[in-house]
Amino acid sequence: MNQIPLPDLVAQIGQASVAEAFGISPAAVHKAIRLGRKIMVTVHDDGSYTAHEQRPFPHHKAVTVMQAKAGRLV
Repeated sequence: MNQIPLPDLVAQIGQASVAEAFGISPAAVHKAIRLGRKIMVTVHDDGSYTAHEQRPFPHHKAVTVMQAKAGRLV
């Protein structure tokens, strides 16, 4: 098993191949990379792929004091 960041895998095998391996659209792969999501892909010995995203918990955006006083959430 080998772990590789998503952008590196795309550079190696192409966006369309990565999208096909995960059953998603190439646009979804592009968007994940563009947004800077921290996705690590595990390449298994049999050639299959799994991916995991590292992100903070909880993931929602914190409400700032100014937004709370204005009575709106972003």
